[in-house]
Amino acid sequence: MRAILATPALVDRELPVPIPGPHDLLVRIEAVAVNPIDTKLRAGVGTGDPPRQLGWDAAGVVAATGERVSRFRVGDPVMFAGDVGRSGCNAEAVLVDERLVGRKPARLSWAEAAAVPLTGLTAWEALFERLDLDPSGERGRGRSLLILGGAGGVGSIAIQLARRAGAVVIASASRPESAAWVRELGADHVVDHHRPLAPQLAALGFEAVDLIANFSDTDAYWEVMAALIAPLGSIVAIVGNRRPLDLNILKAKSVRFAWEFMFTRSQFQTPDMGEQGRILDRLADHFDRGELRPTLSRTLSPINAANLAIAHAQLAAGSTIGKLALAGWG
Repeated sequence: MRAILATPALVDRELPVPIPGPHDLLVRIEAVAVNPIDTKLRAGVGTGDPPRQLGWDAAGVVAATGERVSRFRVGDPVMFAGDVGRSGCNAEAVLVDERLVGRKPARLSWAEAAAVPLTGLTAWEALFERLDLDPSGERGRGRSLLILGGAGGVGSIAIQLARRAGAVVIASASRPESAAWVRELGADHVVDHHRPLAPQLAALGFEAVDLIANFSDTDAYWEVMAALIAPLGSIVAIVGNRRPLDLNILKAKSVRFAWEFMFTRSQFQTPDMGEQGRILDRLADHFDRGELRPTLSRTLSPINAANLAIAHAQLAAGSTIGKLALAGWG
């Protein structure tokens, strides 16, 4: 089968088709999406290191199943992010534990579906498991939520989920095109993260916000978040800090701070690991009912090392709106 390996340069290779374990699906890949974790892990592959098969966002068709698989059958269209501890999805066929897999939304193309899993799971867990919003909107309606990095992949789906949950969404975006994007996705207000946030929020009538989801840079906004969060508020972040964080500045307000890392369940084989498959199925339902819109902004074809390098370069530039995907093997 064809595969793309990081050596650290991205190269096309031929590899044997893997054999499913008891809980595995062998998925024939139709499309893949790229995420910051791809470029970060690629940067860690040095010259002379073993090559690494990256990619943790995909959509495809089940080609074979392990002996204990119960949720899927051969021929089922699926989407998944998978397990960062295993080979990624940048290959014609990959293995993934069925508990981490959801059905592909029928209304979405392969590329649109491939752009859902990693950011969809991250946004869902951040909002509904870390910030304790209610996906049904029955609890906490009207709470103010500041999303830092609103136009990125995670922010783009989080805006839509938070609005459905009844939150008042304030999204950060610094360029006219990214500001327009977050408004189209449903943000109630837009602020420019390249300018001081407090005056902008005050002008909108917010002296403080109930919740903050930082999908951008934890270090850069740590003191700002501590100042803007309301007493008894909650903050979630997804980008690891580069320097020590002073948790004491959150103490007086009794603020809760939580990390969100989508791969925690698979990395530690938590008892509720199957929750990720269930979340993906719920997201698929939302897309099929037209309650969520795709966040894909660009598709490259075919899937090969040259096009994946283009996608990595665009992602590393830091100005991507929504998600990037590659589709078809040519």
